[in-house]
Amino acid sequence: MEEDFELATTTNALLHSVNLHRDSMVIYHVTNSIELQQMATWLSILKYDPLPPLLASENKAIAFFAERDLVGKKKTNVKLLWDLPDAQRIVRKQQKNGSWKYPKNNANVRSPENYDQIETFRNLGYLVEMYGFDRSSPIIQKAAEFFFGFQTKEGDIRGILGNQYGPYYTGAILELLIKAGYADDKRTEKVFAWLSCIRQDDGGWAIPMRTLNKKLVAILKEPRTLEPDRSKPFSHMVTGMVLRAYAAHPQHRKSREAQEAGKLLLSNLFKKDHYPDRSSAALWLRFSFPFWFTDLISATDSLSLLGFSTKEPQMKKAIDWFVSKQSRNGLWQLSTLRNKKYESELWVSLATCRIVKRLYS
Repeated sequence: MEEDFELATTTNALLHSVNLHRDSMVIYHVTNSIELQQMATWLSILKYDPLPPLLASENKAIAFFAERDLVGKKKTNVKLLWDLPDAQRIVRKQQKNGSWKYPKNNANVRSPENYDQIETFRNLGYLVEMYGFDRSSPIIQKAAEFFFGFQTKEGDIRGILGNQYGPYYTGAILELLIKAGYADDKRTEKVFAWLSCIRQDDGGWAIPMRTLNKKLVAILKEPRTLEPDRSKPFSHMVTGMVLRAYAAHPQHRKSREAQEAGKLLLSNLFKKDHYPDRSSAALWLRFSFPFWFTDLISATDSLSLLGFSTKEPQMKKAIDWFVSKQSRNGLWQLSTLRNKKYESELWVSLATCRIVKRLYS
C-alpha cells in the first residue's frame, strides 16, 4: 500500500511538472518511482515537455529511441528498425567492398576511392545512429572492414585527406565503429594509440597540415605525410570530433587524454576556432544529426559522457542556451546543415533531450 501511494504521489508530481493534460495522447509507460523521479527532474529543467511529439512521432525510429532512452522502456528490440523502408534503401546502395559510392566527386581535391570514404561515413552514421545497426549485421561488418582496410601502420584511418593525417575523420569514424560494437577490437586500440600520439602540445588535436599553413591542395600535391607543428594551438572543430570516439568508449572516456582535451573543448564553446576550417563562432549553432562537424549539441553530448557537468560555467551556459531555444511544441527548431530529409528537427531534439537527461537525472 505504501509503495502504491508513493508511486501515485510521484506520478502526480511528474504530471504536474511537465504540465500534461488529461486529454494527452501520450502515456508514459514507466515501471517504478525511481524512473519517474528521474524524469521529473530532467523534464523540470525545460520550459516545455518534449516527450509527446517524440513518442507520438510517425517516425518509428524516433518513437523507439524516445521510449528507450528518455522514458526507460525495457525489453526493446532495436533490430525491429533494421527493416524500415528508409534503412533498407540505404542498405541496398552498399557496394560489394562495403562502401557507399559518393554521388559526385572532384578529382582536383581527392580520389574517387577517398570520396567513397566520406559517403560510407555518412551512411554508416545513418544506420548506426538512426536505426541502431550493430556488428551483428553483415552490412556493418562489411563497412567496418572497408574502413579498417585504410588503417595505416601508424594506426590512423587515412585517405579522406589523401596521404595526409586526418585525426578528425579518424575520430568520427571510430566513434561509429565503437557504437556498432567494435570497442574491444584490437584495431580500435591501435587507433586510440595513434590519436594519443598525434596530439598538439596543449593536449588537443588539429589537422596537421593546417598547423603548417598548408592549403587543401596539399591533399593531392604533397607526396609526403606532413607531421604537425605541435606548438600550434588545438582546433575545437577537430578536437570535438576526436573526442566523440573517446566519449563513446567505456574505458577511454576516463583517460587523461580525454579529460584534458575535454577541458580545452569546454573552454572554446561559443568561440571562434584557431584555424580557417569552419572557424566562425556562428557554426557552433549550426547542427547536424548524425553528428558530423563539431557543434554545440555534439560537443555537450561528448562532454557529458566524459563526466563534465553543469557545475562548469560553460556547460551551464550551453544548457541555458538550449532551454531558451525550445519551441512551444517541445522540440528545437534549430539551424541544421545536413540530412534535412531525415526530419532533423526530431533527431536534434532527441539528441538534446539525451544530454539534458544525462546531466540532470
